[in-house]
Amino acid sequence: MRRVLYILGQLSDQDVDWLEQVGERVRFNAGDVVIKENTQLDRVFIVLDGQLAVAIADNEIARVGVGDILGEISLVDHRMTSASVRAVSKASVLAVPRAAIQSRLDRDSTFAAHFYKAIAIFLADRMRNTLARFGYGTPVPENLDTSEDELNANVLDTVHLAGARFERLLKKLAR
Repeated sequence: MRRVLYILGQLSDQDVDWLEQVGERVRFNAGDVVIKENTQLDRVFIVLDGQLAVAIADNEIARVGVGDILGEISLVDHRMTSASVRAVSKASVLAVPRAAIQSRLDRDSTFAAHFYKAIAIFLADRMRNTLARFGYGTPVPENLDTSEDELNANVLDTVHLAGARFERLLKKLAR
């Protein structure tokens, strides 16, 4: 769940409400394809529950779960997807249309600044963990119950607020 905290910790309550309003809860069964490699992606996904496998050329490279973000790279660079994502178990995501995000980014500079900062923090964390998997550095723990010293200072200030925002988002989408 830690990764969603990077995003929701940087956004305002109104921004999170907007994501919920423009997004759609989409459910998947085990085996369903969420994202197909080398395609143009029209949505960004926030994983609400379940587990998903990320693969490149049919080789699984990662598993993601609650709070992970998918499709953010294609949102930023407008290129084809670099990996496929398949549901490992029943799962649901908040699918936010790329066009809606882009429109909001273009017209709301405050939202854009916060959103891009959140994406930068998120991608930096992912890159550090990827480098650590290849033997360069130490992976960042996924468990938020670990020492606060292990968390990024950018996240520490907003962890409680971001967690409350994610819980509120989950409750709204459960209706």
